[in-house]
Amino acid sequence: MLEKLKGDFKNYFSNAPKAAFIVILFSLCVSVTIINAKKTIVVVIDGKRTQITTFRSSLNSVLRDSNIQVTQKDRVMPRIENPIENGDKIYIKKAVDVSVDVDGQEIKLKSSEKNISEMLKAEKIILNKNDKISPSEDKELQDGLKIAITRVDEKVESKIQYLDYTTVMKNDDSLEKGTTKTIQDGTTGSKVLSYKVNYENGKEISRNLVEETVTQKPVDKIVAVGTLGVVNSNRGEKLLYTNSIKVRATAYSANFSSTGKNPGDLAFGITSTGKRAKRTVSGFSSIAVDPRVIPLGTKLYIPGYGCAIAEDVGGAIKGNSIDVYFDTDSEALKWGVKSISVYILK
Repeated sequence: MLEKLKGDFKNYFSNAPKAAFIVILFSLCVSVTIINAKKTIVVVIDGKRTQITTFRSSLNSVLRDSNIQVTQKDRVMPRIENPIENGDKIYIKKAVDVSVDVDGQEIKLKSSEKNISEMLKAEKIILNKNDKISPSEDKELQDGLKIAITRVDEKVESKIQYLDYTTVMKNDDSLEKGTTKTIQDGTTGSKVLSYKVNYENGKEISRNLVEETVTQKPVDKIVAVGTLGVVNSNRGEKLLYTNSIKVRATAYSANFSSTGKNPGDLAFGITSTGKRAKRTVSGFSSIAVDPRVIPLGTKLYIPGYGCAIAEDVGGAIKGNSIDVYFDTDSEALKWGVKSISVYILK
């Protein structure tokens, strides 16, 4: 037994340097590992620097240990899931509260984008070509910023406008004065008016006419207006006349006392137009006129005498004078001389 104890004791002291070496080596490895695991990083939050010493290997863990809260809309560079190394710089831009008034609603959101333009893209808020925005797109985001987007639409709108026809009055010497007759019915026309209309948020702001196209011209209504006067004959007829003339009216017959011719003479009873003078109460009796005032062939109505036609002339009939024909001298004498108005018939 004694010999065994001596042997063990001898072996123990002979292995002691080896054990010490192993202990020292292990301690050194642990120290190196600890030294290598220790990291110092810089976290910059909205421009404010913070230095952090940590043994963590992931950024997410470091931020959690340092009680630095990061929301989904905060921007972290490098990504929060990335591993970290000693000397790294971490940049965090905190999202700010902004509101966007657009399309009839107020959208409240958080964003860490640099400016309004980048925020709109990130939030998929489309700004059309003509839309207005306040403040401008290059405005940097800040907490509490209110943004207003005005939707601007420009449209071309058309409408039909009807064109009234014009009523044209035309004198008609075949109608009695005071009467009218529609010769042509009027028809309304139409034209297309094209407007450029500007809307802001659905409300019309301006309307400008850009084009005007007549698609159908109106057709005039034509109305004939009677110009003929009316005189009632001694037979109760309504006679239409174009004019009336004040004349000196005498009378003559075919006899020698009026014409210097006797019955049997070749030209007895023949007027200057070659027609035989006549007196008729149912037709047109012959009269002599000054053709410069009343052309031959003119039909007249003579009050107290009746209807007549200018078929003869006389040496004493000058100017506004007429000579009415009777079959007998006694009738002519009875007529005498009168100042009357005669009516030129249509």
